[in-house]
Amino acid sequence: MDHITIFIAVTSAAVVIQAGILLGMFLGMRKTSAKVEALAEEVRTRVLPTADLVQSTLIELRPKIESIVADVSESTAMVKAQMKRLDATVGDVIDRTRLQVIRADELVNRTLDQVEDATEMVHDTVVSPVRQLSGLLKGLTAAVEFLIGRRRGGGDGVNVPQDEMFI
Repeated sequence: MDHITIFIAVTSAAVVIQAGILLGMFLGMRKTSAKVEALAEEVRTRVLPTADLVQSTLIELRPKIESIVADVSESTAMVKAQMKRLDATVGDVIDRTRLQVIRADELVNRTLDQVEDATEMVHDTVVSPVRQLSGLLKGLTAAVEFLIGRRRGGGDGVNVPQDEMFI
């Protein structure tokens, strides 16, 4: 056998082995392709109708969602406007209340000042003269008693009743 025959035999064996490997790869790819096609068919039958349903639901709900968003936006704008008005009103009420508290404080202070002035005036016009008159009357009484006591018994000293010694 010559080298060419051996070469042809080895080459033929390599080609046969290579053909077997390619056949194995072909069968493996065919099997994998069948699995992928089955999986794709399952996706088409199960997932795509769900996706179509979701898409159609979203298409149906889109106007409603847009309406809800518009309503919420409008409501938010109204609430903001109302809050601004409420803030202004509360600020006005607080300012007015503060002013009324200041006025009430001034009124109470003026009233207390007037009561104090009236008390001083009553003291000066009534109590002081009454005390002076009382002192004068006590003096006159003591003088009259002194004079009456001299005429009756003619004693030296002042006849002071026992009760008045402690006054």
